[in-house]
Amino acid sequence: MIKKSISILILGSAIYACGPKATQSTPEIPSTPEVKVSEATLAEGKTLYENNCGKCHKLYEPSAYGKDRWVKILNWMAPKAKITDEQKAKVFAYVSYGK
Repeated sequence: MIKKSISILILGSAIYACGPKATQSTPEIPSTPEVKVSEATLAEGKTLYENNCGKCHKLYEPSAYGKDRWVKILNWMAPKAKITDEQKAKVFAYVSYGK
């Protein structure tokens, strides 16, 4: 009985640990027409987008999605692409600037 309970507890812990994480950070660079984002940041964001996102799938035009959707996409894909929060923010600046 105790052995079965311990096995269930270990299995449950393993399943929980492998589940999706609830915390997701958002990009740090605000990107609106009122906030100036440097050309260098936009250029680096474009390069990061093309080199990291284009490795695995087709690249979407920045205008394909609004800011809210890009935040969700970047929060989902950044860990898979193994980019830092700073790099993610630069990609966000590129795909959302002027929206």
